[in-house]
Amino acid sequence: MTEPPAPPAQPTGPARPGRWAATVAAALVIGLAGVLIGVMTARPGRPLPDGPEAGFARDMSTHHAQAVEMSFLVRDRTRDQAVRTLAYDVINTQSVQIGMMTAWLDAWGAPKIDPAGRMRWMAGHGGHQGGPAAPMPGMAAPEQMRALEKADGRTAEIDYLRLMVVHHRGGVEMAQAVLVRSDRAEVARLARTIVTSQRSEIELMNRMLAERGAPAV
Repeated sequence: MTEPPAPPAQPTGPARPGRWAATVAAALVIGLAGVLIGVMTARPGRPLPDGPEAGFARDMSTHHAQAVEMSFLVRDRTRDQAVRTLAYDVINTQSVQIGMMTAWLDAWGAPKIDPAGRMRWMAGHGGHQGGPAAPMPGMAAPEQMRALEKADGRTAEIDYLRLMVVHHRGGVEMAQAVLVRSDRAEVARLARTIVTSQRSEIELMNRMLAERGAPAV
């Protein structure tokens, strides 16, 4: 019987964009395949294109995409093994989850972008209002992203960790909001996974900040 392939090794040396791109692509394929099977076996009916499930899938995909971008940035700006491993985990996990949510939108016949504006599904939660300029919890501002692009070494590590703690808190808030707005089993499973995993990573990142002499967020 053929042995299953070993999991990808974590990065140990200088950045190798080709290997990382291949790893992320493989993770996306695996995630999409699993979700498509889940969609086929899910209960009948599908969420509305402008319902909370579709809104969550669209907005959380955007939210995850920025986390992946920040993680690629810090990967190329530090040789610290702990930070690079964290970035690797964020890239793989959130890329797969983007693939899952994209598959849901396709299966539900929902657009990838809400023409009426983002965050409408979360209106009323914590004072959030939908619309083209609606804020998304935890997102880094353009100037913060530019600063991370220019940083390196310990400065890049601290900037990344601080931005990612805030980013994860926003992701947890969005996941909790959809849990009280949807009864779809697949959406609830992903939302609970996000809450649990990102809370755990918030604790880890605050410990990593303390190790680098930076205050917790």
